[in-house]
Amino acid sequence: MGQIEDRQQILDQVAEYARKYHSQNQTFTPGDRISYAARVYDEREMVNLVDSALEFWLTSGHWTEQFERDFAKYLGVKYASLVNSGSSANLVAFATLTSPLLGERRIKRGDEIITVAAGFPTTVTPIIQYGCIPVFVDVTIPGYDIDVNMLESAYSEKTKAVMMAHTLGNPFNLKAVKEFCDRHGLWLVEDNCDALGSTYTIDGQTKLTGTIGDIGTSSFYPPHHMTMGEGGAVYTDNPLLHKIIRSMRDWGRDCICASGQDNRCGHRFTGQYGELPYGYDHKYVYSHFGYNLKATDMQAAIGCAQLEKFPSFVERRKQNFRTLYHLLAEGGADAKLILPVAEENSDPSWFGFLLTCKEGIDCKKIVDYVEDHGVQTRRLFAGNLTKHPCFDEMRASGQGYRIVGQLTNTDRIMEDSFWVGVYPGMTDDKLAYMAKTILEAIDQ
Repeated sequence: MGQIEDRQQILDQVAEYARKYHSQNQTFTPGDRISYAARVYDEREMVNLVDSALEFWLTSGHWTEQFERDFAKYLGVKYASLVNSGSSANLVAFATLTSPLLGERRIKRGDEIITVAAGFPTTVTPIIQYGCIPVFVDVTIPGYDIDVNMLESAYSEKTKAVMMAHTLGNPFNLKAVKEFCDRHGLWLVEDNCDALGSTYTIDGQTKLTGTIGDIGTSSFYPPHHMTMGEGGAVYTDNPLLHKIIRSMRDWGRDCICASGQDNRCGHRFTGQYGELPYGYDHKYVYSHFGYNLKATDMQAAIGCAQLEKFPSFVERRKQNFRTLYHLLAEGGADAKLILPVAEENSDPSWFGFLLTCKEGIDCKKIVDYVEDHGVQTRRLFAGNLTKHPCFDEMRASGQGYRIVGQLTNTDRIMEDSFWVGVYPGMTDDKLAYMAKTILEAIDQ
């Protein structure tokens, strides 16, 4: 046999192996551990992974190009760039806004960025690492997103952007936030890592979250809406921002050649850059202080298979959310727990089902019971990020961040909220058991 035939034989064997040893068992027996999230995949992902490995290109290549093209098409945006994690996506997104190419709108040290403390730290980390000031605003319950009534109070002459996440898939009030940003000439970065597939209707148009602001970010870590192991993406409709995103991701270089490509611009040795000698090799000219945050082609190959399934993942998350909500509501859970509510004008692709204990209900006692009975729970990430050890020095000095008003609901979430999963691999039997366990926990 030739190379093509040998390769196909290997891939056929991989598919058979995957069906035999990686078939995801949907049966459930009470007492089995129910994870808050898990990978959902079949032989297609494994075949793509091995197919890519056999090419042995290893770094980003044609699988990456295919994923970026298909992902952008799904989102309805012009440009998508694959990176190695959602955290890197947030770093690239924020770093992009510090580029000198943006002129007066460039974010500089000391500028302020409006965000929330009830979320994941790497939405905020780039703000601090670039010497900017996160301005924390409280959130609402049961939406768990920014209280838009506080936006004007948070604004100052130093404000340059709003950067925050759609909490557990529930979009924040994009209409109010977008109008605020437009009114003051601010950048809007949507951390879409927990909300891929969520939609929001604005000005009569229904759009996917992450595509309404200037830049959107996604994560492909295993618990997220789709996975490639590690991985993330940064996307935009703005060609200048896209150019900067690619530069920040690819070492900060000025050259736009893909890996292994030379002289795409036709002026590799005929340009003048900075104070370099005329004709200095353009492949080694750096217009930004960037990083190497690319993903591998093997990751992208998995992502291509996941993306084919993705619309079904979104629908299953929505269905699982509705099922769990109905079971808990019918069981009277709302007497002791606040059930989650979708933001007006939105259709969330739920990452999780978030519950807040009402006054007088012991959250720790409920979580302990639920966990002891085999249902995995999670807190709303940092709860209140400003209470964590990473803020110790800033709290002590009173510098480096600013809080607008009181973070009353943020603190309450830290004390009284937890969530359980609704990922696509969740079966009706698992959902029924979860609901039964939560109802038992609040009645103990």
